[in-house]
Amino acid sequence: MPLIPEEPQIHESAQGPRVAPAAGRNASTPRPVPGPRPAAVPRPARPGPRPAARPAPPVQRTASSQRSDNRQDNRPAVRPETPPADASAPQIQLIPASADGSLDAAEEAVDLLLDTGRAPGEVLLLTTGEQHPWAAHELSFGEAAYWAQQDAQEDVFYASAAAVGRAKARPVVVVALNGGTDDVVAQVLPAARECAGALLIVCGDPQRVNAVLGAGV
Repeated sequence: MPLIPEEPQIHESAQGPRVAPAAGRNASTPRPVPGPRPAAVPRPARPGPRPAARPAPPVQRTASSQRSDNRQDNRPAVRPETPPADASAPQIQLIPASADGSLDAAEEAVDLLLDTGRAPGEVLLLTTGEQHPWAAHELSFGEAAYWAQQDAQEDVFYASAAAVGRAKARPVVVVALNGGTDDVVAQVLPAARECAGALLIVCGDPQRVNAVLGAGV
């Protein structure tokens, strides 16, 4: 007998057209699908602890204090120049020294003056005894060349008590009492005070100096 083709079976898993909801039953409202969340706005950072107050800068030290700390030798100290009571008179400083050591003390005073800013041409060194070695050497080339160096004012000038009358004024005069009679000392010291524009330094016996220039020098 002829075969009747079987009717296709509808499986439950197959989806057909949706059936409209029955009358009187509300259809469920579709829930919205959330989209991507916006990027979070960064919060302002919390203020941290306030910085500590900046420490005050160290007190700047003066050049004179640094020199006094750094000086480790035994050179005679030359006090800073201060205006004397009489503006026309130079300040007088006394460095006690023996006759044998007065020239060395005078040279140390000159070195210290140069180290503290004095120009060499501002310093005159006078001796009451033997000539300074520099003066003796320069005089060997003739007096004209010797005195020309005083006029040039480019270096420290050295002269003896015998030539103090020809010495020209300079801001600083250093006298070494390395010999000579009391009469020579009495002649040189007043002349040196006249030549000194700002400062007169005397290296020698304090009694001899006070006897000529007055007590309390």
